[in-house]
Amino acid sequence: MAFIDGTVVNVALPALQRGLQADVVDVQWVIEAYSLLLAAFLLLGGSLGDEFGRRRIFLLGVTVFALASAWCGFSPTIAQLIVARALQGLGAALLVPGSLAIISSSFAAEERGRAIGTWSAFSAITAAIGPVLGGWLIEQVSWRAVFFINLPLAALVILISLWRVPETASRETTRLDWPGALLCVLSLGALVFGLIESSRLGFAHPSVAWSLLVSVVLMASFLLHETRTAHPMLPLALFRARSFSGANLLTLLLYAALGGTLFFLPLNLIQLQGYSSTAAGAALLPFILIIFLLSRWAGGLVEKYGARIPLIVGPLIAAAGFALFLRPGIDGNYWTTFFPAVVVLGLGMAVSVAPLTTTVMNSVPERRAGIASGINNAVSRAAGLLAIAVFGIVMLQSFERALERRLTTMALEPNARAAILRQENKLAAIEIPPSIEPVARRLVRQAIDESFVNGFRLVMGLGAIFAVSSAASGWLFIQPKARARA
Repeated sequence: MAFIDGTVVNVALPALQRGLQADVVDVQWVIEAYSLLLAAFLLLGGSLGDEFGRRRIFLLGVTVFALASAWCGFSPTIAQLIVARALQGLGAALLVPGSLAIISSSFAAEERGRAIGTWSAFSAITAAIGPVLGGWLIEQVSWRAVFFINLPLAALVILISLWRVPETASRETTRLDWPGALLCVLSLGALVFGLIESSRLGFAHPSVAWSLLVSVVLMASFLLHETRTAHPMLPLALFRARSFSGANLLTLLLYAALGGTLFFLPLNLIQLQGYSSTAAGAALLPFILIIFLLSRWAGGLVEKYGARIPLIVGPLIAAAGFALFLRPGIDGNYWTTFFPAVVVLGLGMAVSVAPLTTTVMNSVPERRAGIASGINNAVSRAAGLLAIAVFGIVMLQSFERALERRLTTMALEPNARAAILRQENKLAAIEIPPSIEPVARRLVRQAIDESFVNGFRLVMGLGAIFAVSSAASGWLFIQPKARARA
């Protein structure tokens, strides 16, 4: 459920943007509301399972996720969809850490590796199938059907869990860090609100300026609280390990590049290139399959060469993949435009992911491996959350400047030009006023598409810079053989 939803919603964005008359800022919130609650409560979700029973919290998460999915599917407005997506993110924060915790507690040490491998394989398969299935449903039924996929899956998961999954809990009783979780979600929420709404209102607007200021104060309060509480949600002492800090910095930069760029790829494929929703969903299949097929091989690189070399080479290959996305214009065959970039990006991520996870787990004592993995997962989620907001600013500013520059060279009526510019936040989904004559309409559409390509190339260039920076963090901080701290 979680992995399908994580890949399928991006493909649905153009359709729901059109169906709910939303602009790109609204569409950003559809993704960000989910990611915000998931990133902020992920660590707390794992602690709740340890405290009250992993199966119980897992089932609660599945139920919340399913109910929120139904709400998403029935949402009549973009505002309701955003709220429903936030509730879906909360459900995901309860079920995602529970799934691996249940496996770890249900299998003996000698069987656990194969069990987790099976879990990873199914995760990769569903991540690959999700966009294609979702694209087909969008074309044949509606974008709403993308969310209804979760309902039969949830019913099946609940039945199997009640029938076959034993209840387990931690033998240690610990206090839950509710104040830390609240400060985390409020600080991230204020930061994301300020960044996203700055595209619509401008940084000088009081609500944007105040939200950014409040986010800084709340984040400082969160870090101060985590240093003083007896049971922190985010144990800052772990970051004393150089490799652990470096791995998480690398994660932040690399997953920011990935999340920020891939948000705009379906919009490009569907709204500019004319791909169907199914074709757009299938366009990233090589990326997912390469990661699936090469991850085991990449994990072996750590044993042979240590973690440092793969964590320098992998992000540099990914940077080359982002750079290849600078090539496509408005037209062109998929196999000569987007396919090479997708393959190279997939290869770079495949070389990076397994060594990155291994470094995180090896750089802390075994008894802290669970919380270390949770922190790294939360960092990757937060990276995508913040990157979509930041990359969105770059995209919108570039698009607006390029479109205004192109429209000034055209002989358009002032009212028609104003009607187009009022829709700038829709990006390539701008509706051209019917009063414009056919020849001028083609020129206006070309100007809109070329302006989108300008912004898309800037975003991909920014992704390449982030990926190179992540390689630099691997070179500076990752030890050739990461040692766990006692």
